Amino acid sequence: MADQTQESTMGCIHQEISAVGRRLEGMDNAMASLTSETKYIRLDISGFQSRVTGLEQRVATLETHIASSQDRDQELLYLRSKMIDLEDRSRRDNVRFLGFPETIEGAYIHSFLRETLPKLTMTFHPPIPLEFQGAHRLGPKRYDTATRPCPIIACFLRHTLAHQLLQRARTHGPCWMDGQEIWMTANFSKETSECRGAFLALRPRLHQMEVKYGLFELARMWITKNGVSEDFYDPGDLRSFLDGLQPMDTTTPTPPRDLPAVTHNALSQSPAPEGQTGSLQTFTPGGGIWKDS
Repeated sequence: MADQTQESTMGCIHQEISAVGRRLEGMDNAMASLTSETKYIRLDISGFQSRVTGLEQRVATLETHIASSQDRDQELLYLRSKMIDLEDRSRRDNVRFLGFPETIEGAYIHSFLRETLPKLTMTFHPPIPLEFQGAHRLGPKRYDTATRPCPIIACFLRHTLAHQLLQRARTHGPCWMDGQEIWMTANFSKETSECRGAFLALRPRLHQMEVKYGLFELARMWITKNGVSEDFYDPGDLRSFLDGLQPMDTTTPTPPRDLPAVTHNALSQSPAPEGQTGSLQTFTPGGGIWKDS
């Protein structure tokens, strides 16, 4: 009886040992599978690390290119401003004449100006020697008298002559020829004319806010508010500056005055900034005088 019990117990122990062995064998297989999967995960992580390293290198390269492109953009902006300045300097000998009817000059515009300009400027004192080296009319010929005639551009022999002529024209106002008003303006570049036009478009706001102002050569707006003066070379900067100011009276704003067509001395009651001999407000975006710097 005792022997049978002992054999039964030993059989159970052997069965348990076999089950534990089978479990250990399954755990070994699972560990081998985990080891294999861990190896693949390590390979994937290594690949990710190499990709991240490559991305970091590409980002560093892009940052370098962006920095160099920003430097090039600044250089291009500087070169563009120099180009515009050189173009304006090359145009300072020119004067635009507005109001001459189409085809009045005939076939020889030089002879026409040599005969006409002394008559137009005969009221200028002292008289100005009108020596020019070339002239032409902008645009194609227009035979329709109802449309506005194209301007005539005359290139004077010296820019000082053009400067004096524009100064006298601004002082005396328009000239007249057979009942037709003849205006004289400077011949600025397209960019400078647009900048001056943007400045002049802000005049109603300046009047409403009771800000004294003046537009000087080439495109510089000088304003005075509460005894403090500021210079602006960008209309956007002036617009932002005005947005930050509080109008004097928001309920009943002062309407803008009806400005004369040619001149408006907006700084007549305030001194000109240092280095300026007088105030200048021109009647068109392309008007004014180029002063030699």
